[in-house]
Amino acid sequence: MGKLQFAPAKGGTQWLLALVMWLLAWRCPGAYGYFLRSSSRCTLIPRSMALCYDIGYAEMRIPNLLEHETMAEATQQSSSWLPLLARECHPDARIFLCSLFAPICLDRFIYPCRSLCEAVRDSCAPIMACYGYPWPDILNCNKFPADHNLCISTITDEATSTRRMPRASCRDCELEEASSAKEILENFCASDFAVKIRISRKNVTSSISAFNMDSKLEVLKHGPLLRAEIHPRLQHWLDLDATCVHNIMRGTHAGVYVVSGEVQNDKVVVNKAYAWHKKNRNLQLAVRRWKHHRCR
Repeated sequence: MGKLQFAPAKGGTQWLLALVMWLLAWRCPGAYGYFLRSSSRCTLIPRSMALCYDIGYAEMRIPNLLEHETMAEATQQSSSWLPLLARECHPDARIFLCSLFAPICLDRFIYPCRSLCEAVRDSCAPIMACYGYPWPDILNCNKFPADHNLCISTITDEATSTRRMPRASCRDCELEEASSAKEILENFCASDFAVKIRISRKNVTSSISAFNMDSKLEVLKHGPLLRAEIHPRLQHWLDLDATCVHNIMRGTHAGVYVVSGEVQNDKVVVNKAYAWHKKNRNLQLAVRRWKHHRCR
């Protein structure tokens, strides 16, 4: 027996197609493969299960691998993982969670490999700890099969994806409401960079939004960064810290913002963001004054 290994998918369903084709050709019962037609049923994944809806297959088995007896229970329990998924703490986190909450409707349950669980746990548990949540016992990685058994393995190549792994951060950025232009100018002085950018949501079908940034931006302060570095670094921030961007956007489709923050190794970290609009006169005044402002 062997773990299921796939190249990183270029399309949203290539990993699933490879899984289905491989499993349909494999009929021998394994240590973790149980025929469960008599005790479970196939049912459509409802749109309300945002964690796994549109993941690449339409039907799941219920009860699932977490022993949720009803779809309502599975949906309610899965929703609590959406904030963590938005942090993009590991590229395979959604596949791992959905293999448990919404197992694909085949003639047996296929568990995630222990190595997949460990990879997701090691990357996501520190972020959960920031909010006071330990890695739950129900996801104890020792419960899952070793890699030499039939199981779902990691899809992402860890060697090439480490740059996308976010650091655990216990502080989420929020949209600021500055009381004065002086306060904004002091923030610019204390920051490594300050940039005026336009952010918009991508048109995606999954429940987790992704964001784009216009190619044109106004650099107020570039600090230790070269001007040519600012756009790709900020786009990397957009891709990496989805929770921060969600907080800034506040449900809007697009907007113009002045963001500032610090440079950490090869990453930029946004600490403050201000919405650029006519009513925010303090921000407009601060940006006009910044060209001639001298920091203490």
